[in-house]
Amino acid sequence: MIDRKKLILEAAAKSFSLYGYKATTMDQVAKLANVGKGTIYTFFKTKEELFEEIINSLIAEIRYEVESVMNESASVLENVNRVLSRVHVFRESHQLTIKLIQEERDMGTQTVIEAMQRVEQSIIQYMKGIIQKAIDKGEIKTCNPEVTAFVMLKMYFSLVNDWQRNHPPLKKEEIAKLFELYLLKGLLT
Repeated sequence: MIDRKKLILEAAAKSFSLYGYKATTMDQVAKLANVGKGTIYTFFKTKEELFEEIINSLIAEIRYEVESVMNESASVLENVNRVLSRVHVFRESHQLTIKLIQEERDMGTQTVIEAMQRVEQSIIQYMKGIIQKAIDKGEIKTCNPEVTAFVMLKMYFSLVNDWQRNHPPLKKEEIAKLFELYLLKGLLT
């Protein structure tokens, strides 16, 4: 038996990856899935509901990716750098993510902005857990783990993306040293 819902989700992910959220239509999804448009509506009432399911899958995929690089015996700095590096590689190579980042930046589509905020928040929540474990082990000082995760994520993406607009890209090792200096050791002597 053909899993029509799975076909629809695969076709929708492909359409959103190729055309973005705004330009994707239910007709395109139906054509790519080789099903009638009415079949889509038996599973998803709206394009927004379909997109929501795709974003949930994207978040699960990112979570799987970051969990694959975690090492329980590594330091918090090593694990945070592994997670952020993996998220960056994922964002730079995953076609749907690339298209949604582009649409968010260029068109400001509200649905996409909200979806990307959900993705970012899921990454922050994952990192919050890493930071909380490090606090509990006494590896780092007591701090607000969610704010710290937010700062780390924003700092990492600024160093990777914003810095290289006017400078040579930083290597992973350089970013790790900057994290250690600014976030773990601080600048005061």
